[in-house]
Amino acid sequence: MTNLLLDIRNLSVPLPTGAERPFGVENLSLTLTKGEILCIVGETGSGKSLTALATMGLLPPNLPKPAGTVAFEGVDMVCLPEAERRKIAGRRMAMIFQEPIAVLNPVYRVGKQVAEVFRLHTDLSKAEISERVIRLFEEVRLPNPAEIVRSFPHQLSGGQCQRVMIASALALDPALLIADEPTTALDVTTQAQILRLMLELREKHGTGIMFITHDFGVVAEIADRVAVMRYGKLVEVGTADEVLRNPQADYTRALLAAVPRLVPNAARQHQLRGGETLALEARQISKTYSGGGMFGGGRTVKAVDRADITIQRGETLGLVGESGSGKSSLAHCVIRLQEPNRGEITILGDTFSGLKGAALRDARQRVQIIFQDPYTALDPRQAVGEAIAEGPIIHGLPRDKARARALELIAAVGLDTASAERFPHEFSGGQRQRICIARALAVEPGLLIADEAVSALDVSVQAQILDLLAEMQKRLGFGMLFITHDLRVASRICDRIAVMQAGAIVEVGEPATLFSNPQQAYTRELLAAVPGRDWQNRPSASSAERR
Repeated sequence: MTNLLLDIRNLSVPLPTGAERPFGVENLSLTLTKGEILCIVGETGSGKSLTALATMGLLPPNLPKPAGTVAFEGVDMVCLPEAERRKIAGRRMAMIFQEPIAVLNPVYRVGKQVAEVFRLHTDLSKAEISERVIRLFEEVRLPNPAEIVRSFPHQLSGGQCQRVMIASALALDPALLIADEPTTALDVTTQAQILRLMLELREKHGTGIMFITHDFGVVAEIADRVAVMRYGKLVEVGTADEVLRNPQADYTRALLAAVPRLVPNAARQHQLRGGETLALEARQISKTYSGGGMFGGGRTVKAVDRADITIQRGETLGLVGESGSGKSSLAHCVIRLQEPNRGEITILGDTFSGLKGAALRDARQRVQIIFQDPYTALDPRQAVGEAIAEGPIIHGLPRDKARARALELIAAVGLDTASAERFPHEFSGGQRQRICIARALAVEPGLLIADEAVSALDVSVQAQILDLLAEMQKRLGFGMLFITHDLRVASRICDRIAVMQAGAIVEVGEPATLFSNPQQAYTRELLAAVPGRDWQNRPSASSAERR
């Protein structure tokens, strides 16, 4: 195979003693050719990222040396001395990580960080490097490159930071690009831009791309071939068309079945409490941020602009829109984590806006929030049973009754009651999110806010959490504000969906109606940007056919 770029043979990556299984990756064989996009999919812990790190030679130092071969352009990266490996990894191979803001150094301007690649690996002059960086930023479609190069990471959006990382990865025109969940936390329009960029770069440079993802929409959009992994082993591999249309493994079929459809076949069965007071009524909510301090420059941003939302008891209202559209700001105003500049908030028939001190603390029992990252939302030093019981105790429930309620909720969210004595790091991401749901429900709220609560979870765990939320809502009758950038997820769980743009609610409707007949141009743009939006409803074509 003259075009063979990467040839992984019988790769095994041992895990430390005491791990759940002996190998993170076991006896894996894969190939990648020049100009090909290979998507690797599977649940958390399947070995996808370990495969990428082993290919780059970036495995954690606490892991034993891998077995097998990782031949890149004919050179075995596993046996290569460290100095030689770095030369290849720096010039011919590059990697894009999932969280660019965690990789970029916050104290250096992004232009300087990309320039560092040229400084370390080339003999270019300072002026030539500056010119190359500007050209790269233009190539990855960053606006105003001459200004962006002088920006710090926190001054850029998530999509812009990801483009900076892509520019850094492409600086030396690598033959192999490894992208580890690079679009997971991005809204659909930014995600679509990044995916188009990947395809353009492959066409222009002939780059081979190993793309790790749990989003089958992304797979349908860009993959030539797909490798499915589970527990460190290869389950099946084939063309995108073969795997999406005719999967051979039961595990692959289960993953595909867990992917929510953009427009559901039938309306979600819900039990609205029509005769009761509204769970939430928010009128004319506005929030403006005024810049100041070292980087503010006096800039004023209108995050929420006279937004109106209502949620009935037992109803789920979805809130969708691009990053920066004001979704989280609106939710934070509703719960008064941030004070709105104007507007009225009523929860379960009682005024929530204007409350202070003890009155506000007592009223907050009626509304709870589930955040995107369950690990940072939980105290690592506190056993989960105590974390769940803490809220009821604060609001006056005797400790023994609070403890009993915590155990009951732990069982209700599908965990063993013995879990109450364990700590957050002892659970998987999906299990930690179940714990956060139990903690939020412990004070028996009438309104639950889920802020991107499933966006970081793989499809099977995501489906379990969505089913759990629907089940608990049916049992307890709370209203829910569900914030997401994934329109498929919104379609699965929401009774109505509100579309937010530039701080304003521009359209509201039931999923089937809103997504099949959107009235606003912005809603149509969001729908058009959903990756692989039609693959579940028609025979899919591989990206090779699309080219």
